[in-house]
Amino acid sequence: MPYEDREDPAVRFERVTKRYGDRTVLDGLDLEVGRGERVTLIGPSGSGKTTILRLLMTLERVTDGVIHVDGRPFSHMPGGPGGKLVPASERHLATHRRRIGMVFQQFNLFPHMSVLENVVEAPVHVLGESREDAGRRARDLLDLVGLGDRADARPTRLSGGQQQRVAIARALAMRPEILLLDEVTSALDPELVAEVLDVLRDIARSTDITLLCVTHEMGFARDVSDRILMFDRGRIVESGPADELLESPTHERTRAFLGSVR
Repeated sequence: MPYEDREDPAVRFERVTKRYGDRTVLDGLDLEVGRGERVTLIGPSGSGKTTILRLLMTLERVTDGVIHVDGRPFSHMPGGPGGKLVPASERHLATHRRRIGMVFQQFNLFPHMSVLENVVEAPVHVLGESREDAGRRARDLLDLVGLGDRADARPTRLSGGQQQRVAIARALAMRPEILLLDEVTSALDPELVAEVLDVLRDIARSTDITLLCVTHEMGFARDVSDRILMFDRGRIVESGPADELLESPTHERTRAFLGSVR
């Protein structure tokens, strides 16, 4: 039986601050994302949105505060006097970040491997799956993203939209409970954006995966989100159901931002 209390949120930020020198990117952030909830983060560049994803992927370390995943400390672990939390070891982070997958702005596919091999590699080497089992699941995932017929192709033979769909399949192959999406269409030509967003909409509809997304695509945010959070200067300035926040924002900063991206 899993160790966590199933009533706990999938992700909880507890007074999390992130600084780079004198610059504060996240300022005492309190944030909860429920299991199976789809939350989109919007706001101007530099407002802290992507930093949240990078902290969850352990690409950055918190300055202050604690991140919890599935009811257990993630950024920290017991180890101090009386069980006091201390910064997590690399081993602790490696163990627990397996629950989390991320699709980046850039595709980062291995050019010398086929599409199928790109999807199979991590489940075999990280999860310890047999190559046969990982291959079967990879083919199912490539079918899911509409690329079952390109399994043997090299990434360089694919369009940008197709490469991003392979990256989505690769992330799902790790069986994440939480999927992070960081501006996944920003590197694509406009005519390729729709095909990637359609795949993500299908995933949101057909799975119970927890989704945390950073995007400037407001139509996509409306379609997939249970809740949208507006960030500015490292803080949440407004939060609400997708339709409500996009149609009737109450904060002047939210209204100004939405006016700039529509």
